[in-house]
Amino acid sequence: MSPSNSDPEKGAASSSSSARLSGEKARASHIEVKYSSEKPGAEVYNPHVDVSGVDERKLVRKLDWYLVPWLSFLYLLCFLDRTSIGNAKLYGMEQDLHISDHQYLVALTLFFIPYALFEVPSNVILKRIRPSLWISFLMLGWGIMMTVQGLVHNYGGLIGMRWMLGTFEAGFYPGVNYYLSCWYKRSEFGLRAAIFFSAATAAGAFGGLLAAAISNMDGIGGKPAWAWIFILEGLVTVVAAAFSPWIIQDFPDNAKFLSEAERTVVVRRLQGDDQFSAAGEKFNLRHILRSVTDWKTWLCMLMYMGTDVPLYAFALFLPSIINQLGYTATPANLLSVPVYVLACICTCAVGFVADRYGGRGYLNIACLLVGGAGYIILIASRNAGVSYFAVYLAACGIYPSISNLVAWVSNNLEGSYKRSVSLAMVIGFGNLNGAVSSNVYRAQDEPWYTLGHGIILMYIGIGLICSATYIVVLKRENAKRDRGERDEIIKGMNDDQLHLSKNGTFASVADAKREKGDEWSGYRYTL
Repeated sequence: MSPSNSDPEKGAASSSSSARLSGEKARASHIEVKYSSEKPGAEVYNPHVDVSGVDERKLVRKLDWYLVPWLSFLYLLCFLDRTSIGNAKLYGMEQDLHISDHQYLVALTLFFIPYALFEVPSNVILKRIRPSLWISFLMLGWGIMMTVQGLVHNYGGLIGMRWMLGTFEAGFYPGVNYYLSCWYKRSEFGLRAAIFFSAATAAGAFGGLLAAAISNMDGIGGKPAWAWIFILEGLVTVVAAAFSPWIIQDFPDNAKFLSEAERTVVVRRLQGDDQFSAAGEKFNLRHILRSVTDWKTWLCMLMYMGTDVPLYAFALFLPSIINQLGYTATPANLLSVPVYVLACICTCAVGFVADRYGGRGYLNIACLLVGGAGYIILIASRNAGVSYFAVYLAACGIYPSISNLVAWVSNNLEGSYKRSVSLAMVIGFGNLNGAVSSNVYRAQDEPWYTLGHGIILMYIGIGLICSATYIVVLKRENAKRDRGERDEIIKGMNDDQLHLSKNGTFASVADAKREKGDEWSGYRYTL
């Protein structure tokens, strides 16, 4: 809604943000939050609370310490549990279970079906139930499934456990990304999402080291090395799940580790960042329908697919790829470690740059170009050293792109339920296509896997096209809002502009914000 110049109050009411932190750039200490609305003060969250003694910088650091480290550790366990089957394969799992390469690929594929299907309902449940309870329950479930996976004796047992593992892990990654977006401003979320996701790269590095160490337990208790990999990693997850209800925090408006003044500041600063639903939003089916009918959701689903498929293919088959370059099981796992370490550094660096300078879409394109270059080299190379170098390029392009893309998508969604459902749809669709990643590296294509690399390169191309398209359409939509083409009619303010009735008629600006979310005329998409 374009501001009106005839009345100062009405002009403030239609500003693109319902709140601003006064003096945020001038001083980091005592902050005072002022809101603009039709009636000054009407939109202030907890207006009776004095927040003058809250230091914003210290508050954000407090959020970081309470939220990010433990969740990152949990995601390390999550990613480790789902991809350790690639390490276990190198220690004779196929031979002991008497399964073929085709059956192994089927076991990998089955994981992604429930993993994709249950992400949307899981995010809805997370919003309605305390995150500390729901996330802990999911962890306990997949930890048990992971442990039992090490006790199976045949193909049927393996695919059954992979299915259940996917079912319980489904809600964790989209759930935590949505959960973190409920705590941080859009310009802060990228780095936190990157740190959280970097646990996946740490899992890749740690997984190789851990598998090499656990392999020394071969034969203990009558269990082979690959079984101990599943059992020990699963038990660690179960223990972590037992502690999580007391460590994971709930949403900002009822967080126990914050004072009332700190909770108030967290909510106000989010509302000042165009996250109008930060103070709470009641469940309504129309919020979910809005996610399904929004063109951005579907474009982002394709965009995420273009990065997620390469990610899973890389994580599941990197040990095998290095193995086929002439290295045996343990050296192959160890050689994967520095690849993931560099990917971790790049992931955090991209998240920091995106938060500081913006341009998430352009950074996403740059990352995909780097990853694409790595796969082009892998296709063309017939030299082990050159191919190993290309693996570094691929990792440094794919891993930063994933977390950056999730932050970009989240930044352009308003309405807590809409953001929850849309993120789950985007990530879920990418994970459903992750089933493809389980089947692109076939045994008959050893040692260079030309077909597999070519398919992954195709997905990266899809991600590039969709990223460029997303930038263009968001630019055009922002321009239309700047020209006033999306303005709504606000009763008592611009009733005479009947041509705007197609954009909706509302009693107040606040009503327009709550009803339309990111479709409100004052909302601006980030590029």
